[in-house]
Amino acid sequence: MAELKELTLAQRFSMIALNAQRSNMMTTVKKISLRAIAAAVILEVYLEDGLTAGAKGHIEGAAVPGKEISTGDLAYRELILKAVGSKARDRQPKLPWWLKKASSLPKRTLARFELVLAKGLADLGRMEEIPNLLGCDMFYESAGVSIKEYRCPIDEYTRITEGFRAEILEEGPVSDDAVCLLWLLRESGCLPDLFSRNELDLVATRIGELDTSHSLAHMIFPIQIYRGWEIAVKDALRIKRSFIRSTVGTGMLFLFPLLDRSQAVFIETEAWFSNSKQRLEAVKNRLEAQGHVFTVLKEGEIPTIKIDNLVYEVVPHYVTVRVPIQGVRLLPKRPI
Repeated sequence: MAELKELTLAQRFSMIALNAQRSNMMTTVKKISLRAIAAAVILEVYLEDGLTAGAKGHIEGAAVPGKEISTGDLAYRELILKAVGSKARDRQPKLPWWLKKASSLPKRTLARFELVLAKGLADLGRMEEIPNLLGCDMFYESAGVSIKEYRCPIDEYTRITEGFRAEILEEGPVSDDAVCLLWLLRESGCLPDLFSRNELDLVATRIGELDTSHSLAHMIFPIQIYRGWEIAVKDALRIKRSFIRSTVGTGMLFLFPLLDRSQAVFIETEAWFSNSKQRLEAVKNRLEAQGHVFTVLKEGEIPTIKIDNLVYEVVPHYVTVRVPIQGVRLLPKRPI
């Protein structure tokens, strides 16, 4: 097997932001991620002292010394630099201008950007399309709905996220690369996916410390690129998922069918198994049939299972259509 190439900042952030996102439709949550990834392109060029060249829409001089990156691998970068650079004309605007412009590109440009970026990662063996977890949901499976999602290699995803978590949570210097990734995760609303509630307090403290001690952090942390209504939708989805444990929360899943339900998959069983091992076996059989990679992290009455790169709890549950249907509900467990 050929040695894996080192990834750029935008590619590594893409593996976090696009993982488990629907690949065949432009959801609001994915649009937020793509806006932030476009900003990541600007940051990686900035770190390589290539922003002046980028203003002309070219990528010469932007390759990272010592890294094996071909022109094809950087096609995603050229697309963003040309789209944003065309607005700069003969000016040489500062970094905040570039970040704002890159993150406000039209939907059509973002869609093209996604295709180029995803193909590049797929060619590098860092991303693939798999059936969305919703394919295991009783209602979606019975309706024959086909939904695809992105999945990054589990080992590589863990290496990237755990390395970043350690650098932020542990004492010691923080690299420019990690500062950029921290800002990107904040602006895309992805921090709760990597840090628990208690850890988020530590992250907030870390951000304050870096703002006063790190020159790049002091430059980019005050910049906000997110769009309020888009983040509000993402927050609403996250809040909705936190209500799933209650009877009222369960009902919300069906009051708003257009909202993302991938974090609350219902798997029916033939009987209300009193044995938790039998319930877990039913879940494993469904996941295997849909081609998902999973690891049981904890057994018991409410098992914990890692599916692809996300962690879920397997909770006994039932829904009522014409008659009660017994089964289990996969509920998200954060952080990953």
